[in-house]
Amino acid sequence: MSLCPCGSDESYEQCCGPFIKGDKTPTTAEALLRSRYTAYTLKEIDYIYETTHPDQKNQHDQKAAAKWASEAEWHGLNIISVKKGLETDDEGFIEFQVRFREDLETQTHHEMAVFKKVDEKWYFYDGEPVKPETFVREMPKTGRNDPCPCGSGKKFKKCCLQ
Repeated sequence: MSLCPCGSDESYEQCCGPFIKGDKTPTTAEALLRSRYTAYTLKEIDYIYETTHPDQKNQHDQKAAAKWASEAEWHGLNIISVKKGLETDDEGFIEFQVRFREDLETQTHHEMAVFKKVDEKWYFYDGEPVKPETFVREMPKTGRNDPCPCGSGKKFKKCCLQ
C-alpha cells in the first residue's frame, strides 16, 4: 500500500485511486484537482480528458498531455488557496503549484484553476498561470557612493556593502 502522489498522506487506494478507476466521483474541486495531478503522475491521460469540462474538451490536447505526463518526473503538488469548490458549490477556484523535472531542469507550474460543476459532477474548466508579484521598494535604493544608512559617516561601499 503506497501513499497517494497527491500528497494527502492517505493511501492511493483510499484517496485518488477510486476516482481514477471510475468507482467514485470527487465531491469537491480540491479532490478533483488532487486526482488530476495523480492521474498525470500515473500517466492516466483518459482521466484528465474525462474530467475536463464539456465546454473545454475541444481545447484539450490529448497528445501534449500524454507527452508531458510521460516526460516529466513529478515532485509534488502544493495547494496554496481554495475558494469555494465544496459539495454545495457550483464553482471553485484553486491556486496551486506543481513541481516537476523535465529535460534535466526542475520547474514549478503555478496556476489559478477554475472548476465548475455540471449535473453534480466537478470538472476542470480553465486555468491561468500566476504571475510573480512585482517587488516595490519602500525606501530609495542606496548607491555605492552614498553615505551608509547605518550612520557611520562612511560611503556605503566601504561600510555595510562589504
